[in-house]
Amino acid sequence: MGDQFVETLANDPTPALRWEEPPEGPVLVLLDQTRLPAEEVELVCTDVPALVEAIRTLAVRGAPLLGIAGAYGVALAAVRGYDVDDAAETLAYARPTAVNLAYGVRRAADAYHAALTDGADTERAAAAALAEARALHAEDAEASAAMARRGLELLTELLPGGGYQVLTHCNTGALVSGGEGTALAVALAAHRAGELRRLWVDETRPLLQGARLTAYEAARTGMAYTLLTDNAAGSLFAAGEVHAVLIGADRIAADGSVANKVGSYPLAVLARYHNVPFIVVAPTTTVDLGTPDGVSIEVEQRSGHEVTESAGNPVAPLGTQAYNPAFDITPAGLITAIVTENGVVSPVTPGDLAALCSPRAPGHDQVMG
Repeated sequence: MGDQFVETLANDPTPALRWEEPPEGPVLVLLDQTRLPAEEVELVCTDVPALVEAIRTLAVRGAPLLGIAGAYGVALAAVRGYDVDDAAETLAYARPTAVNLAYGVRRAADAYHAALTDGADTERAAAAALAEARALHAEDAEASAAMARRGLELLTELLPGGGYQVLTHCNTGALVSGGEGTALAVALAAHRAGELRRLWVDETRPLLQGARLTAYEAARTGMAYTLLTDNAAGSLFAAGEVHAVLIGADRIAADGSVANKVGSYPLAVLARYHNVPFIVVAPTTTVDLGTPDGVSIEVEQRSGHEVTESAGNPVAPLGTQAYNPAFDITPAGLITAIVTENGVVSPVTPGDLAALCSPRAPGHDQVMG
């Protein structure tokens, strides 16, 4: 799909996932992110097991997009006549840390059951689940645009001189969102405003989402960027070359603790030592008020071969044990601000965070938890 995808990424903020209805039945089409940047290959999911496999192997990834994929997965099961409850349970636990996945699944499943309760047949109930998935998709695109605007306003306030040199970790752009992303959407807004001097892109070990995906998106959108190994970040801070850190989140606890791709916490420590703003950008769907603190967040442990092998080739002796958490937890005290579509929390306090997730908050119509 090569040139077609490049054009799509430039013009359509959601190139990573789409719902299609060919004559043989509806499908969910995913861009296989494990193949980027070498190949642009699409996966066609006709059932929930295929989607679960795509989620577990990171073919589709990123907290907001996982929520959207989960909602569409429930709709796919409903439209194709599979067991919706079984599909919902399987999808919700495909990855444990990102709260958006279970949230999206729950929204679509609730819409399906509400329709049945109101007297709809299974066909109309399936249509309700699909409508809810599409609504979540649209809401996330709107949230992305709002976060980009609020994040740029915050950068302007914190760094009035402009010419930002921003460091980011993992991938938080259009590949993980219904819109243009979370943290990377803020960097893109700064770029469009002529205020982004340099995007520092952490390689992000062990799966290289920064090198493979963020650099890929930065190149496509014309941002000035430089790739670095994760352990080179400290020297950049010491040299005064990092003006702000922008990261996303997979789960934000009620106390403001943030779970994000492993390596985020050390960046927060570096940022605090060097008096550099450390900013988390995430939609309110990522806030889980039912999780009281960072200790309560289940951190996904991934296979050791992701560390002991590179592209299928061993880089450690056979039998080497590997510690491979997918995420780490950054406490609220190290976070300068959390940017959501409904506003900015700075400093991060549980009360202010909960207020942004209130159904009375501007533009927000659901309660998280």
